[in-house]
Formats: sequence, structure tokens, C-alpha cells
Amino acid sequence: MTRSGRGPQHISRDFDDIAAIADRYKSRGDILDSHIPDFNSFALALNVSSADQKILLLIAGDEDEIAAASKRIRSVVWNKNVMGRFNYDFESDGSSWTGPLSSKSIGSGFHLIRPGEFGLEGQIVKSLPLNASNSNLLQAMVVANRDYAKSTKKKVYSSHVVEGRRQGKRIEMAMPFGEDRDGDGKIDHRAGSGNRRR
Repeated sequence: MTRSGRGPQHISRDFDDIAAIADRYKSRGDILDSHIPDFNSFALALNVSSADQKILLLIAGDEDEIAAASKRIRSVVWNKNVMGRFNYDFESDGSSWTGPLSSKSIGSGFHLIRPGEFGLEGQIVKSLPLNASNSNLLQAMVVANRDYAKSTKKKVYSSHVVEGRRQGKRIEMAMPFGEDRDGDGKIDHRAGSGNRRR
């Protein structure tokens, strides 16, 4: 990613002008009708949460339980005290998410997970049943976020990547990382790999 070439200063350097323009483009509908963002895999959710330095809220259960919970907790997810501070993942297959976690004997419920340094493992800091009240879930999320923020040092991207490579940390994604630079049908994971075609 690179620095943006355009920003609000291209419209005006007067904040009141920018605020007036923003008022013309207010959101439509009720935010509580918005779906909760979900990842396509637990591995990706854990990895992105580590990169974002956010607690991951895993909602685990069967498909009916997950559907009911996702509607019921929208008022929690979009609450100003937690909005934007968590990532979310819905999982109905326990075998896909128990492996990377510190506790293996867990089932359905709301699980607040502190991601590991490289997003390949996680630690459950709090679990609640799926029938927990919204107020109890919100309180648990606020506490988990506060404790995580107090105890987590901000990552420096360059040194973090260097350390990850030194330790051989890799995540396998559905789509392989890299490009086929030499046209041999295989992904080249590092710049300049293989023989380039002239």
C-alpha cells in the first residue's frame, strides 16, 4: 500500500466546508440492519486480527444458532464502545478453528480470542454461551479490548516482517501468495525467483 495521492485537502482546507459536504451524504437506513462482517475462514480471521491488533470475536455453533446470534448481537457489534475495535468470525465447523487455539475443549458460544504475534495461534480470554445477554457480551468485549490495549505493544511493520521471516512463520491461504514470474505455472514466492523470460 502507498500513501494516498488525494485527500480532503483537495476539496477544501476548511473543515466546515468538508463537514457540510459530508452532511449531504449521510448513511441510509438503520445501522442495526447491517450485517456483521465475517471472514471466509478462521485462519484468515485470526491472521488479520493479529495484523490489525484487534481481539477476534468468534461466534461458534450450528448454522441455526449462528444465524440467530448474528441478528441478536447487531446492537452490540454496532455499539459505539466497541464498533471498529473487533474482528468477527462465524464458524459452524469446530474442526476448522480449535486447532490454533490454546484451549481445545470448547464448543459453541461467543469466544473472545487474543491473536498470537503472527496470527497463527490464539488464546481464548473469555467465553460466553450463545444465550448470554447482550449486556453481558458487551461488557466482556469492553473489558477484553481494554486489557488487550493495555498489554499490547504496537507492531512496527518492518521489524515484525523481518522477525516473522527469521522464524519461518507463514500462513497458507486459499490463493497462493506471489506471482508466476517465469511462466512455469508455479508461484514464485520471492522477487526474481526462477529464470525470467526475456
